Parts: sequence; C-alpha cells; structure tokens
Amino acid sequence: MNLIMRNSTTIKDVILAPGGGGFFYDDQAAIREGVDHNGFLYVGAPRTSGFAAIRMPAASLSIGLVLADETVVWGDMMGVQYGGAGGREAVFDIDHIRAITENALVPRLVGADVAKFLVACDEILCDGNASRLPLPIKYGLSQALLCAAAHYHGMTPSEVVCLEFNLPLPERSIPLYAQSGDARELNVDKMILKSVDVLPHGLINSREKFGRNGGAFRQFVKWVVKRISEIGAPDYHPTLHFDVYGWIGMEIGLEPGKIAEFIARVADDASGYRIHIECPADYGSTDRQVEKYSEIVRMLDQRGSNARVVVDEQCNTLADIEKFAKAKAAHLVQIKMPDVGSIADSVRAVLMCKKGGVGAYLGGSCTETDLSARISAHVAVATQADMILAKPGMGVDEGLSIVGNEQNRLLSLLSYRRRR
Repeated sequence: MNLIMRNSTTIKDVILAPGGGGFFYDDQAAIREGVDHNGFLYVGAPRTSGFAAIRMPAASLSIGLVLADETVVWGDMMGVQYGGAGGREAVFDIDHIRAITENALVPRLVGADVAKFLVACDEILCDGNASRLPLPIKYGLSQALLCAAAHYHGMTPSEVVCLEFNLPLPERSIPLYAQSGDARELNVDKMILKSVDVLPHGLINSREKFGRNGGAFRQFVKWVVKRISEIGAPDYHPTLHFDVYGWIGMEIGLEPGKIAEFIARVADDASGYRIHIECPADYGSTDRQVEKYSEIVRMLDQRGSNARVVVDEQCNTLADIEKFAKAKAAHLVQIKMPDVGSIADSVRAVLMCKKGGVGAYLGGSCTETDLSARISAHVAVATQADMILAKPGMGVDEGLSIVGNEQNRLLSLLSYRRRR
C-alpha cells in the first residue's frame, strides 16, 4: 500500500457549523403510551427528560478540523431518534454539545497530531476527563479524525481502518438494509422494486401496529411476503428484518419461552425467508437483557427456527456489545454507531462480534447526516460487517443512494488501484 504523506499532521483551528439531521427526535416513552397523531405530529406532553415535544426536528453540529496545510476535514455530531430510551444518553441538545466542544475540546484539539487515527482517538477522546465526553461529540470528532488521517496518508477512510487495524483490503460489498418509517406500504414497494438486500424494519412501535397478541404485526409480515412475490424480480429473495420495539414482551409477556414461540410462528408466516426480529423485549437493563436474550436465542436454535434475534435496546456501548457477543445473547448485534461513540469503537465492536461468531449489523439512526452515513459505509466495508443501515432519513431512496453509492465508489476505487 503506497502512502502519500502530506504536510498536515497537526490541527491549526476548529470550525463549528450547526445543521439538521435526517429525520426527527421522538419520545419513545410517550409513543408507547399510545398518543394520538395530528398529521405528522404527536399530540400530548413529552414523557422523557430533554424533550420539549414528543417529536422534534433532529439537529446536528458539524466539526471542521483546519489542518496545517489549510485542508478542512469534517465530522458530524448528532443523537439517535429515541434519545433517553433503552439505556441511551439523553436526547441531543445542540447548545449543550456546542458549549462542551468550545470549552473542553477545542483547546485540546489545536496543535494535536492527527497522522495516526487510533493514536489521535486515544489522546483526544479517551484520556482523563475527555473519557466523559458525550457520545455525539466522540462520534462526530472521530469521523473528522478518520478523514484527517485519510488525507495525511492519501487514502480513503476505509483504507485507514484496514491499515490501523491490520485488516485485508476489502473486495466484497455489504448488504444494505432499509427501514420504512410510518409510510410502510409505499416504502416497502420502493425497497422491493430496488431489490434491497434487507427490508423493511416496519416501525412496529405502538400497540396499534403490533395488534392484540401480535395479530396486526403478523398480518404485515404476511403482506410483505406476498408483495415480494407480486412485484419483486423473479430471483429476488431478501432477508426480512422487523423492529418491534419490545412489543412482543409488552403484549405477550416477558417469559423467554413464550417470546421464542411467538417469533417461531412469525418465521412460519414468512416461510422460505430468513427473518430478523429486532428488540423482541426490553428487560430494563443490560445484564437482564443478556440473560433473557440468551434463553430466547437458545430456544430458537433448539427449534431449528429460521428466525434470528437482533439486539438494540440496552446494547449501546462497546462494553455492552462485548457482553452480548460473549454470551451469544443475540444472533445479530446492532452496532448503533452514534450510541457507541468513537468510530474506532464501532470498528472494535464489529471485529468483536465476528470473533465471537455473532452477526455484526453496522447501524445507526434515521437522524444522522449524509456525512456520517458515507463514513459509516467506509467502516462497514473495511470491517466486512454483515449488513449496514441505509441512512439517514425515512424516505428509503435517499439512504440507499448515499450509502449504496459511497460503497460502490469505494469498491470501484480499490479495484482500480489493485489493477495498477
């Protein structure tokens, strides 16, 4: 691998730019209680601390590192859609994040060496009081640090990840996973017509969508299968991934045997397809989630079911992911990148899952930005994750275009370099 060193090893200055995220921040606790809609709005008072309304426009804060050669590299700070839920940090507050960045972080950044990504992350993000930096700051700044190292070496961010983690240069694309939002039928049609690898999420986040004893959810699963046969290409055979936001546990009960039995019946409804069920239940803490999900996974495996359990809630940080991977408390772990924090830890999380024989889904949130999504594609390709979320937004087309095109450009560039 040829390195092109540039005279840009230190940070000269820092620029901050407020912006918007790809969707909205939603109060999950209020939505679970069954609040009404008024068009796109939710009606009523928020339940979760930090929310001024049940649904708020997502915000972001871009951080630009001005390097010694006047190049500016960027990263985007933001939170996830459901801040303050499932063990996550509070909803993103741009004023709070800006104040911490300006007062605690900028003095550390000016003059810092950024030639080596992992060293820069360790020195700036992980030592002393910096270990308590909010996760959105770690996420956005690590994006910028990765781009700084890529600029210094004359590489792509993916190649820097491979170089510093001693990984082979990738040749294989990563399956794209799209989520539908509330416009489920319309967006499922889009996904099928575009032959998306993994679909549709479904946003099963309320009692109305889940239905009595899960009836409405099971009907939706059957409709998706039928729709694939009606309008999909003859050889199209996607993985079906549904996020139920804990509603199996809330409606059926938290006993692992009953949850496993319900999931197995859903798999029968989608016979012939591999099916993922994300967040079947929320047991309220990471340790309890690990214990109970381990039982559900074991029961499904003993049945020989084609269903796979995906963990999200209560599995946020690198330490959480390690617990689930070691215990095999999921078939697939969502590595929700803004909740993990540093990009370096997202890489470690993927490699940890792969080493433990657990699937690694490099996820994130609809509230992210085009920039964070493109960098996520580089991380997914470099680590050869099992699938990656098409983000940001809930419109399907935009996320598929941003993540899919970035992945295709990267792989085409790497192929070109190998031929030279």
